[in-house]
Amino acid sequence: MTSPVTSSRSAASSSLTTTKLGVAAQSEREQLSAAAKQFEAIFVRQMLAAARKADFGGDDLFGGQATQTFREMQDNHFADVTAETGTLGFAARIEAQLARFLPPSPAAKTGAPSSEGAK
Repeated sequence: MTSPVTSSRSAASSSLTTTKLGVAAQSEREQLSAAAKQFEAIFVRQMLAAARKADFGGDDLFGGQATQTFREMQDNHFADVTAETGTLGFAARIEAQLARFLPPSPAAKTGAPSSEGAK
């Protein structure tokens, strides 16, 4: 049995591996956006795992290993969807803060309009 934190780490590492494989085709801004979304997903997973640990003294009628595994899978999917859609907005704020440290894009140097300014 893996804990929610362990399963979130493995999910994050698999998505990070996927990101590393496609790095050559992505700009630094796209990489930053993907990393911010991954961070948001990890953060949401950890929040949900902490919330699931709360025990309100109720006797869980349908508890068990299968239910716990299903809830972990459900939480992982929820975290991924939430981060991808930007519902909470953490990724957008992280990206905006860290984008200040990126070198200027070639389009910005030539004076061409950039789609990055819309964010």
